[in-house]
Amino acid sequence: MTNRILSYLPILLLVVLLGACGQYNKILKSDDVDKKYAAALSYYEKEEYDKAGALLEDLMPLLKGRSEYERANFLYAYTKYHQQLYLESSFHFTSFGQTFPRSQYAEEAAFMNAKSLTNESPSVNLDQQSTAQAMAALQEFMRRYPQSKYMPEANTIYDELSRKIELKAFDVAKQYYKLTNYDPQYYKAAVVALENFRKSFPSSTFNEEAAYLRIDAQYNYARESIESKQRDRYAEVVTMYQTFVDAYPQSKYLRTAENIYDSSRQALERLSKTTAAATTATNN
Repeated sequence: MTNRILSYLPILLLVVLLGACGQYNKILKSDDVDKKYAAALSYYEKEEYDKAGALLEDLMPLLKGRSEYERANFLYAYTKYHQQLYLESSFHFTSFGQTFPRSQYAEEAAFMNAKSLTNESPSVNLDQQSTAQAMAALQEFMRRYPQSKYMPEANTIYDELSRKIELKAFDVAKQYYKLTNYDPQYYKAAVVALENFRKSFPSSTFNEEAAYLRIDAQYNYARESIESKQRDRYAEVVTMYQTFVDAYPQSKYLRTAENIYDSSRQALERLSKTTAAATTATNN
């Protein structure tokens, strides 16, 4: 008996499912605005966001001028967010704020626009344009609603996005350094890129590593240069090292940096002797 009931269970489930679909399609085709709106709210509460969204989209032109119009627009944006259609939800939350600037939901809509864009932020190895857009939206939200209950979460998200931008910038700078393994001409570019990173992110936790890599790149840049340019470039290594030691006296890179410094001093001494010998020979 139990086995017979179980054998009919898939059929019973299919009948229920078809019945539910039939009921939804009937509501979707209905001209009863109030019934359709109540159904949309019901589907939303049951987290059936695709159905709720379809009903709300169909309803919004019919609700213009009615009190439900504002909330329908707000919930419609949320249906997109819950379906992970973040660019669409961003568009609709922004549109809501423009259409209903004094709404009780305007603050939340501004925050959800920023959250939608945050969810579009890609991994660090990809272009971070979407991350920058999310940060701009968060900045605008924080400017407009400094006392918002969403401010702690907004600050946390902003810090996470800032860290991602920072890491991306450091990775880009390091790429120039890594390229020196294939072409020594990239040493100068690496020095410039690493210094630009420091200027852009003066408080970054990556600055210690960036400073060390810059010393190493500058040293190799000097070593690969023609002799007439080596003196100034080795002298720059010495200056970089002294700045590095002052800033990071306990650095894990200190010993290696010191070896580079010693090699640079030796190179400068050698160049001085060569110059002195050449001057003596010329005078004689």
